[in-house]
Amino acid sequence: MTFPRITVDPDVMGGAPCVRQSRVPVATLLAMMAEGMSVTDILTDLPFLDEEDMAEVLNYAADAVRDRTAR
Repeated sequence: MTFPRITVDPDVMGGAPCVRQSRVPVATLLAMMAEGMSVTDILTDLPFLDEEDMAEVLNYAADAVRDRTAR
């Protein structure tokens, strides 16, 4: 599966997966949701992101978990 909205660049945030054209790591967004923030709250705090970005963050995380459990 490909994730065009998620980028990994060793020169950005130490190579952590981030939402495209930002320095917001996927892990940070997942932690925000795990702490109880809604997607609406996150998008209010980070207005340069959109709902499609957030959907791709969740799909990226789900794919990562699937890959780990398939080993």
